[in-house]
Amino acid sequence: MPVHIALLRAVNVGGTGTLAMAELRSICEGLGFTDVRTYIQSGNVLFRSELSETEARRRLEDALAARMGKAPGVILRSRRALEDVLARAPFPGARPNFLLVTFLRKPPPADALDDLVAPGGEEAQIDGREIFIHYPNGSGRSKLKLPALKAGTARNLNTVRKLAELAAAMEDESS
Repeated sequence: MPVHIALLRAVNVGGTGTLAMAELRSICEGLGFTDVRTYIQSGNVLFRSELSETEARRRLEDALAARMGKAPGVILRSRRALEDVLARAPFPGARPNFLLVTFLRKPPPADALDDLVAPGGEEAQIDGREIFIHYPNGSGRSKLKLPALKAGTARNLNTVRKLAELAAAMEDESS
């Protein structure tokens, strides 16, 4: 059974969208997802389901909307998709925790970087359904503005790597 990695948008960030990871696991189990595991408090959940990416996402969003009053936004990826993101990561000199990947449901428009405001020397690159951003001084103090990021959810490269490793371990367990 395939492993899906769900990345929730705006959960447990800056006091908004509070959702305990134990509750997220319970919601996923209630949807019939199996081998449910969460990783850190920022809305990352791995699970098995025979459902398509689109259907699993829709069901999880509906359940979260019922619990939270509105859906926080859910992006789903497979282990292979995360490994592909890691392989495509630009900015080879960037520290992994200073390189964020914004995951989107669909590729952004070709002109999405035209509105980039990067006063701290931030660099951005679009590749497929992801926008990679290097924050040379860290993202916490950055004044970067890029409207295309609002539709997605970001994870640093360390988190992407760990999620891919967790998904691979889950797949190995079933072999």
